[in-house]
Amino acid sequence: MKKLILLAALSVLSACNPEPEGQPVLRTEIGSGVAEEAEIAAAVRASACKTITFEGEKFTDCIADPAKHTITTALGPKGKEPYRSLANLAGGRGSDAPLIAFAVNGGMFDKAGKPIGYYVENGSRTKELSRTDGPGNFHLKPNGVFFGSRGKWDIRTSDDFYSNVGDRPNFGTQSGPMLVIDGKIHPEITENGPSKAVRNGVGVDAEGRAHFVISAGPISFGVLARLYRDQLKTPDALFLDGNVSALWDPASDRLDMGAPLGPMIVVEMKE
Repeated sequence: MKKLILLAALSVLSACNPEPEGQPVLRTEIGSGVAEEAEIAAAVRASACKTITFEGEKFTDCIADPAKHTITTALGPKGKEPYRSLANLAGGRGSDAPLIAFAVNGGMFDKAGKPIGYYVENGSRTKELSRTDGPGNFHLKPNGVFFGSRGKWDIRTSDDFYSNVGDRPNFGTQSGPMLVIDGKIHPEITENGPSKAVRNGVGVDAEGRAHFVISAGPISFGVLARLYRDQLKTPDALFLDGNVSALWDPASDRLDMGAPLGPMIVVEMKE
């Protein structure tokens, strides 16, 4: 019995279609009833993402709930180059992989797509914590780390992580700047600065849920930081990136295409 993976010509789509929409990935087995079950599951499974509005701007808020989901990081196939796109991530998943709730870009990277800061995937650290100074958003101190193990997810400044986190987490990715720190907006983020871009970030609320937010249009750092502090009520939030921000949400048939990515954060359905 042959196994088929119904992927919507992802590589062709990536090359020919610049629109930020795509087709979901379904894993099926012809003749066993699995195909029909997968199609029904995709049709009835509610998306973990919803549209919200804050200060007149629209955002997509994707919520990872530890009761329903697991989180991991993904860079590329083991021993190979980075995926560089959510489409390639989708196409590279095996037929026995858990169902995807959603996936997003997950931290800053170099020209080859490899992380420039702390990175852990499946408990294996491939990049140590960066505490160096330099240009760009990543080095707008304090920057921070999003990490977790066994359904407990956290965000800490890089200095806090260095001083207080001794055990290696199951996943971890470093980015910057921090948006919210202990309920306060990053001291270098102005109310509504001139830099505008499509941006995304992550924050963990009091219930332990991780909110992955991506803006519908160009916004300032200030708007994104206030969204996390005032509406989503996350005491700490971390900027993931801008302009390359992308989301794969199979349940809503969304697969963003755009600039090459580096690390990705993958939220999977629990068995």
